[in-house]
Order: sequence, then structure tokens, then C-alpha cells
Amino acid sequence: MTFHNDTITFLRLQLLLLFCFLSPATFSAEYIPSTLDGPFVPVTVPLDTSLRGKAIDLPDTDPRVRRHVTGFEPEQISLSLSSDYDSIWVSWITGEFQIGKNVKPLDPTSIDSIVQFGTLRHSLSHEAKGHSLVYNQLYPFDGLLNYTSGIIHHVRITGLKPSTVYYYRCGDPSRHAMSKIHHFRTMPVSSPSSYPGRIAVVGDLGLTYNTTDTITHLLQNSPDLVLLIGDVSYANLYLTNGTSSDCYSCSFSDTPIHETYQPRWDYWGRFMETLTSKVPLMVIEGNHEIELQAENKTFEAYSSRFAFPFKESGSSSKMYYSFNAGGIHFVMLGAYISFDKSEEQYEWLKKDLAKFDRFITPWLVVSWHPPWYSTYTAHYREAECMKEAMEELLYSYGTDIVFNGHVHAYERSNRVYNYELDPCGPVYIVVGDGGNREKMAIEHADEPGKCPDPLTTPDPAMGGEFCGWNFTATGKFCWDQQPEYSALRESSFGHGILENETWALWTWYRNQDSSSKVGDQIYIVRQPDLCSRHNRLVDHC
Repeated sequence: MTFHNDTITFLRLQLLLLFCFLSPATFSAEYIPSTLDGPFVPVTVPLDTSLRGKAIDLPDTDPRVRRHVTGFEPEQISLSLSSDYDSIWVSWITGEFQIGKNVKPLDPTSIDSIVQFGTLRHSLSHEAKGHSLVYNQLYPFDGLLNYTSGIIHHVRITGLKPSTVYYYRCGDPSRHAMSKIHHFRTMPVSSPSSYPGRIAVVGDLGLTYNTTDTITHLLQNSPDLVLLIGDVSYANLYLTNGTSSDCYSCSFSDTPIHETYQPRWDYWGRFMETLTSKVPLMVIEGNHEIELQAENKTFEAYSSRFAFPFKESGSSSKMYYSFNAGGIHFVMLGAYISFDKSEEQYEWLKKDLAKFDRFITPWLVVSWHPPWYSTYTAHYREAECMKEAMEELLYSYGTDIVFNGHVHAYERSNRVYNYELDPCGPVYIVVGDGGNREKMAIEHADEPGKCPDPLTTPDPAMGGEFCGWNFTATGKFCWDQQPEYSALRESSFGHGILENETWALWTWYRNQDSSSKVGDQIYIVRQPDLCSRHNRLVDHC
């Protein structure tokens, strides 16, 4: 049978119209939709009010956050990737933190930073040395307690083979202070045909009983890599004396500075070690990591506790960097550092994207903390200035997926650019639902009476400037119904898993479900023939 061109065009139009009016709920349980089936009709999953209950932090008496080593034995062991498969960072802490009015920092030169490793558990024949540091959180106000950390070690192991299991232990052998033997698997070589098996994505984690559910489910999915999209320990919901609140500004509005209780970072590192000692964790900063202290220092805990491949990726700052994991190029951007087109981060991003090679890493995945596309009232259009500065650049290089946190709920977009449906735009996924104690976001800006005053939306931590001049088609700051760019939104705690091949399978799991039950699932499909970089800014595909 043959078709004339007019018939083929008509059939294509019919298919296009069909795809435009499908929603994820349209498909059978056996069928997994893809972005080729979209754009989808917006769906809001009804709120389960039983899950809105108070999120309770793990207390310092919980065995999972207690110190279980002695002397200078390593604890809080974690891994992070370098820029490619052949190297990896190992980090840990030795010695005890101190908190009080007068604290004396430990001497980081008093103990070596050594990792012994090899491909055989009983023969750790290779050794790598690194560097160590301590950081302080100091408050020049009467009645506030100061903090100094244990000795933090970072060692970069190089010369590794791809997709290979390595065993390692860390510490200082001369002081008989070595960890037990752990293991990790290196990333596959960067190519269009090799990818990590599973990549877990989570944001706004904290250290609550909800957090423990998230990490338990995440571990059951056996990820090869974890992305943490900002807001880590929530130590800044505490005063220096350990008193805490779900809302710091509500309870402690008269404090001379926004205090923190830094031991919460140590509790978090201890709890997470089961995961982070065997699976690389890649972190980008959120607003809860700012942690202002004496001399206007910020981000001291974040920048000291984690290792970042910023130098390997040509960045001058730990606040933004990039790395490869198989056929994926990841870019981690800083929302709480200058991002304007005249600033260093933007220039670095241009250079990084210019070097990015689709023939080696076909997928481009970008992450930062506050979302550009979220329909919840909480943090609505808060990052508009960053969007105005960077969206066109990311679009021009064909960003495939964007992960954000900050909003404590789940939301997945249709492909979108500049608030309009665009088959060449990224899929934006908000996963700020990791379990922290500030509770879930439940109100939507498109609901009657829920649209915030536009001038209240800028975040002072991002410069405080109002850039939300891009109003809706009706001339309003908020939509009157769920915007067409929003495919699915739900207020539940959970995490996501990304599995890449030619089609990337994205799966989101709710904490309240069994580990096998899926909350959202879709294949994200690249269309390089449709979306050539060279024409997308001319005709928007």
C-alpha cells in the first residue's frame, strides 16, 4: 500500500493531535509513555492529607547518628566522582568536633590522608595520598556557641579502569587508624553506548524519619550514582545550643544572626555513610548551605565536607562544576553565587558547553537548586533572574533534562522553553521532596487566592532583584489553571531513578508506597534530528 504526501501529512497531523491530548494517566499499567507521546495534559495528583504530618528530626541519641569509632579512626566516609571514570574522590573525617564558647581547632597536619585500594579485596596494592583541613563556624555574639570540625580528608584516586569494582580503606596506617574495607564501582567509559545502571536523584534531604524512608527506598534501588540537588543537613534550622524549629524565622526572629547547629552535619554524615561509602554522591549547594558566620563567611560546611571536581572541570569555584558519567555530561550550577552573563560562572558555563561533545556524551543533564519551572506557591518564580540569564544558553546547547529541588514536592514538566511548549526544550523535574522537616509544599500558584505578590518573590540570597516581567498570556503573574508546561505534580516525599540508554527511563517513587510501586514513570527521548543546535534559536524548532 502506498500513501500520497497529502495523506501522510494528514496522518501525521492526526497523530500529533492525539499526542497533544494524552496524559500519563491515559496509558495502561503495562505501557510506559515517552516524551514522544507528549505534550501531556497537566495532571495534579490529589493531596493525601495524612502525609502532611510533622516531619521529626532524628535526635542525637539515635544510634544511626552516634559516633561509633574511637581515636582517629575514619568516619563519615563518602565518595564523589572526578571529571571522568578514571578517578574518584574519597573523603572522611577523623577526630571529634568541638562546640562551645572557646574551641581549639585540631591540627590537620597531625594525621595523614591515605587511601589503600585495589581490584582484589585481600590485596590493596595501590596507595594514594591527599590533603586535610578543618573548618570553623564562629559567631561573635554573646551567648552563641562556636564550632570546629574534626579533621576532614580528601584523597583523589587516579588511574582507574572503567566499570570496575575497587576495594579500599582509608585513614593513617602509621597510627593504626584505618577504616574497614569498602568498595565502589567506577563509571563506564564515556561513549554513546555506555551508561551507569541507575542514577538516584534527590533533593532537600535533611535528617528526619522521612529522610530515613527516602534513603531506605533509594538503597533498595541499588544506584550507581546519587545526585543531591541542594539542602543537605538543615543544620540552620537550629540555634547553636541545639534548639530547633520547623520555621527558623518564625521561632527565632530576634537572633543577632541566623544561627546553625553544626553537629547536625556530623549526624548527617554518619547516617549517610552506609550509602556514601560505596556510591558516589554529587552535591550542589542549596539555600540551607549558606550558613552566614563571622567575617561574612558562607558555605563553609558545604565547601569543606564534600570533594568536588571543580578544578578538573575548569571551574574556579566549588559552587559550580561538571563531570561525565558514561554517556552523560552533568553540569552542576550555583544559584547562590553570581550567575549574570557578565560573571565568571556564566563564562565558565559557555566554555564547558562549547567543549561538550555529543559524539562522546550524547546526554546533557543540568542541575541547580531553585527551579525555574514550578507551579507551587512556595518559591514561585523565585529564580527568575537566573532563568533570564541562563535559559537561552542551556536551550541553545540542547539540554535534555534539568533537575531542581527547593520546592518540597514533585513536579515534572513537558518540554518547555520560555514558558512555552517546545519539543526541543528540556524536561524539568523538581525533586525537592527528600524528607526534610519543613514539610511538603501543597499550595499551587494557579489556585484561587494563592498567587503571591510578584514583588515578594525575589530571594535576597539570589540578589533580591525582580526579574519576573515575563507575564502569562493573560497578562497575569500566575496562571488561572495548571500551566500546560506542567505535566504532573504531586505533594509527596520520595526520590527518583534515572536509567539511560538511547531512551532515558525516569522513575519517581513515593516514600509511602512499596519499593516496587511507581509514582511516575516516563521515557525521555532525545531527538537530535529535530533539534539541531544550529537552528533552535532561530525558529524554536
